[in-house]
Amino acid sequence: MARKALTDNLWEQLQETMAQHGCYQKDKNRDVMEAILWKLRTGAPWRDVPEELCPWKTAYNRFNRWSKTGFVGEIFFSLRKEIDTEWVFIDGSYIRCHQHASGARLGEDRAIGQSRGGATTKIHLSCDADGYPLDFKITGGEVHDSQVAGELIELIGQADYFIADKGYDSEVIRDKARTHDMVPVIPKRKNAKQPNPEFDRYLYKLRHLVENMFARLKHFRSIATRYEKLARNFKSMLYLACTIIHCKMN
Repeated sequence: MARKALTDNLWEQLQETMAQHGCYQKDKNRDVMEAILWKLRTGAPWRDVPEELCPWKTAYNRFNRWSKTGFVGEIFFSLRKEIDTEWVFIDGSYIRCHQHASGARLGEDRAIGQSRGGATTKIHLSCDADGYPLDFKITGGEVHDSQVAGELIELIGQADYFIADKGYDSEVIRDKARTHDMVPVIPKRKNAKQPNPEFDRYLYKLRHLVENMFARLKHFRSIATRYEKLARNFKSMLYLACTIIHCKMN
């Protein structure tokens, strides 16, 4: 018998929000969501979804349709707990791509690149002062953290302090943060000669919150290893994982 993840409280939150976004309420909706979460937790092929939950094709088609329309992202932003942007943290993490993640049709966005670890995807994540995910970008593994920092700052919008590691040591990034009324807390590299008066050692030590969130997200095996061929489907898996983390705190 398949182990289930949906509690009544969790399903109530999901069902109400899904209905607000135009999802028809059907008797089998809970079973389909349970099957999608089973895939998220286990990382197993869609064809291995337990039949007692629902036909695998039903679960895959529903998830793929939601992914294509951006529905999963809408659910995340609706159910995201109240955020605390006194401090925001950003960081990047590599995700190893399974061989099943290759083979997408030409022209489809894959967000898979070659790095020292082989075929990888990179998650660029921003977290609030409580360490909960605000938003993210995904790229190929060859993309440096600093190249996405500006986009993450735009997604964050406004905060008091912007905290990141040495990989983001750039005056361009600091200026971008300042234009959004954020104080950049970013250490200088060892060979830097310019002073860094805005650096706060106490706040920088709190950067472990974003690293802890990466560890928590990778409890979901479909996040720890990428199996999805399309970038949008992997992104939807990540939105779903973030949604579950937020819902459990409400």
